Parts: sequence; C-alpha cells; structure tokens
Amino acid sequence: RRVWRRPAVTLLDAFVRHARRSPRRALLRFQDRVYTFEDLDRLSNRAAWALARRLGLLAGRTVAVFLPNEPAYLWTWLALAKLGCPMACLNCQVRGRALRNCNVRGRALRHALQAAQATVMLASPGERGQ
Repeated sequence: RRVWRRPAVTLLDAFVRHARRSPRRALLRFQDRVYTFEDLDRLSNRAAWALARRLGLLAGRTVAVFLPNEPAYLWTWLALAKLGCPMACLNCQVRGRALRNCNVRGRALRHALQAAQATVMLASPGERGQ
C-alpha cells in the first residue's frame, strides 16, 4: 500500500518518522558501539551540512560512494538522501579496522561511474591515491 501512496513514502521519510517518535531507540550495533536514531540523524545532518558547504552538492547531483560497510556508510547515505542527491553505491568490505576487499576496480569502476553519471566520489581514507 505504501508504494502506491502519493506522494510515495521513502526510506528517508520512514527514518525521519522513527527518529522523531523514538530518538533514543537503538538502530544500529557495530562492533562495541550502539547508534540510536538520534545519533544517526545528528551525524547525517552534520554530514549533509559539510557536503553541501564544502562540496557545493545540490539536489539531483549523483555521488559515487566508495566506503566500507560501517556506520559512516549509513549516515552518508542519509545525508545524501536529505540533500536529494542520488547515490551510486560502490561497495568495500572491512575486517577489523582495515580495508580488505573492494568489489569494483579498474574498468568496472570506470563503467559504474559513467553509468551512474556520478560527478563526485566519496571514498574512505584507505582508498586515497589507489
């Protein structure tokens, strides 16, 4: 039913609703840390502000995200959604604190960026210069 609603209910809408209703409710457990809805809302707001101010991101601009599966990935996605920027997901895996495996490299990476028409890429510090 929600899919056919006009306007459609997005994942961001659902997140914001839950963050308002239950801000201190646990949303994410990563290693030894628990993040609440309030934590992720605050962190995504800060990230959205920084991305808009520092990079000049505007709604509609596609951003490629080359981050490992960790909490920063989630609040980056939320920040981009709040800004209205589509996200092209380029996934990496982390073991412990070290970047171990990135699924997209070389020609496949170039193709993914061209297909998404991404003009900005956000990457983890471990990907700098590689």
